[in-house]
Amino acid sequence: MDGFQELHGRARVFLERSTLWCGSIILMNQGALKWMGDHLTISYTDKRSIDHFFKTSRGYRVMYNDLEKKSAFITGAGLPTGIGFAIARSLAESGMDIILADLPDLPYQDQKRPIDQCCAILEKDFGVRTLAVDLDITSAENIRHAVEAVKSFTPTLHALINNAGTNMGAALIGDYDPELWEKVLGVNLLGPFRLVNAMLPLMQKGSSIVNLASRAGKRPLPTCSAYSTSKAGLIMLTKCIAVEYAPRGIRANAICPGQILTEMNLRRYDRDAATQKTTREDVMNRAIQTVPLGRIGLPDDVARVVAFLVSEASGYMTGQALNVTGGQLMEL
Repeated sequence: MDGFQELHGRARVFLERSTLWCGSIILMNQGALKWMGDHLTISYTDKRSIDHFFKTSRGYRVMYNDLEKKSAFITGAGLPTGIGFAIARSLAESGMDIILADLPDLPYQDQKRPIDQCCAILEKDFGVRTLAVDLDITSAENIRHAVEAVKSFTPTLHALINNAGTNMGAALIGDYDPELWEKVLGVNLLGPFRLVNAMLPLMQKGSSIVNLASRAGKRPLPTCSAYSTSKAGLIMLTKCIAVEYAPRGIRANAICPGQILTEMNLRRYDRDAATQKTTREDVMNRAIQTVPLGRIGLPDDVARVVAFLVSEASGYMTGQALNVTGGQLMEL
């Protein structure tokens, strides 16, 4: 078996055993395999992350029985390569019915939209009910339609996961386009507020809200002031929800991911490589050096924490902002 065939076969084993679906970025020594259906392309990443999943994913699943037949709404979950869909899989493993929401105009080549493909995978793999919702979280009208769609799907919503986010523009504050700055806050902070505001009437005692913030919300990223500010605001919004709705038994927590291998981070690595006149490989290697656990995280690393926060296993936790950074950020 030549090297390519070995890589090909090992990746298939990985896909069968991990909570990532085809389309996810899989880490190998000289490159990452990006699966889009049956098509394979090569890009760079690091061997340690896939080794980590080969060691931990075989037979390793945490199932939360209290989540069975309950419903979760996840934004930014319309593509199989990101954190949103990894969260969906993690919750579906525990038997949750899943509502996937994402922008209506995401690019796709087949006749079947990626978000519909994601729903089909969840139904096939876990036997859960699913619903795909077109949602621009900056649009009040879109959010109203989403609420009506949820009402037609389930009488109550157990989990609301605000995962959608963006990072537009990269400049020093004095050079930052104010319109782009506003747009970032509109998606990352005002959007989650609007959605929580609209969905709270569907939530009841025992329900949980999880907001995907960022390490940047605690330690600012240079040239990313809009992103850092929006995520810091999202952490505070989470704490406000926790304080105000604890008497109703509704919990709210945030997750602050660090270096997670998503398309948004890959674009940032490429941007940094262009600025520094180096390669993506070099940028990623230097990033890995700052992570005590010695690897870049995968969407599944975040998804497992979300499942914990949604379940009763975390029933005495609210108002927290948990770091999922491989030790890169250890402050509260």
